[in-house]
Amino acid sequence: MSKEVHGGPTDQFTQARGEPYRGDPDGGEGAEPAPPLKLPLDSFHRRHGGRMVPFAGYEMPVQYEGIIAEHLWVRESAGLFDVSHMGQILVHGHNVDAALETLLPGELRLLGDMRLRYSLLLAGDGGIIDDLMATRRGEDFYLVVNGATKHGDLEVLQKRLPREVVVDHMKEQALLALQGPRAAEVLERLAPGVSDLTFMQGGAFRLDGQQAWISRSGYTGEDGFEISVSASAVEAVAEALLKDDRVKPIGLGARDSLRLEAGLPLYGHDIDLNTTPVMAGLQFAIQKRRRAEGGFPGALRILTELENGPVQKRVGFAVEGRQPVREGARVLDGEGNEVGRITSGGFSPSLQRPIAMGYVASHLGEPGTGLKLEQRSKLFEAEVVAMPFVPHRYHRKGANA
Repeated sequence: MSKEVHGGPTDQFTQARGEPYRGDPDGGEGAEPAPPLKLPLDSFHRRHGGRMVPFAGYEMPVQYEGIIAEHLWVRESAGLFDVSHMGQILVHGHNVDAALETLLPGELRLLGDMRLRYSLLLAGDGGIIDDLMATRRGEDFYLVVNGATKHGDLEVLQKRLPREVVVDHMKEQALLALQGPRAAEVLERLAPGVSDLTFMQGGAFRLDGQQAWISRSGYTGEDGFEISVSASAVEAVAEALLKDDRVKPIGLGARDSLRLEAGLPLYGHDIDLNTTPVMAGLQFAIQKRRRAEGGFPGALRILTELENGPVQKRVGFAVEGRQPVREGARVLDGEGNEVGRITSGGFSPSLQRPIAMGYVASHLGEPGTGLKLEQRSKLFEAEVVAMPFVPHRYHRKGANA
């Protein structure tokens, strides 16, 4: 992804990953995109050397000192990400858990207080409108949704939930992510007690004197935290975190390479309205009761795929050579027939080799299957491999980080 390693400009990130204005409410077919918005930390990013690019309707830092260096720093220490472009939504009202279960396939009624659950906002045919994190906070649910889709998600929630359920867009909140094996010891100094959280658990804390909602979660495969604070306080919090030598600011480029190594899908690329949870390998997000009872959008199709298998499924690829294979490359079988497409690809800084993920015909999706990838008329040898490419290091209950 970086110029020095891959031989291509870092602008490739925004070309392949950015879709800068998808989901903006004022856009329409043939309309000029609105100029990108500025995040609460805009001046912070520029002051610390962030290279700004348009992403999801905002100007955001793609890198500071370099994507590879930032990626490896997160794997060994602690990286600070600004993810304030994402949507934070509070949903509350009578029987809010049951109401949300009409739109999401996850088990929410039995979700414990202050616990997170990865889930999916589904279309009527089982396609994925968005993926999100849902947290029970007392009688309410706190949702974190993707930045490029948040306006559409809000519209879906407001239209499809009962009138007695209120959907609040928390526009006044910023969101940070502190990720890496040293994140807990860093954050504990500023928010005492936070290291007691386990993976997929959250709570309210005082962080360097500021009110914060902190969850032990993230998008890198590493141990880490996501931190919701008011936009007016976020710069003070970010600067307090950066005073620790174990923390460096990290841009979008490393966020993408980290999540790719972790085998995590990116909405609009690896999952979208044309993919179902089963095709995407996300069936873990549909718990036992929901499989038995259904009652979520696209249930008939999804439950049939759970029983019989999907026609296509998302898989990982180890690619021979040093050149990355990018999104859109064709997947070919031994006879040259197209059997799938690459949806994400890049050079793995941790493994020092190209990796990719994409969709193939299900009968070709077993690890060890040899296939060819075609990019710009050039063929690459590839093998289907299990994901994640780099093992997750989440801090689960009873285990060390």
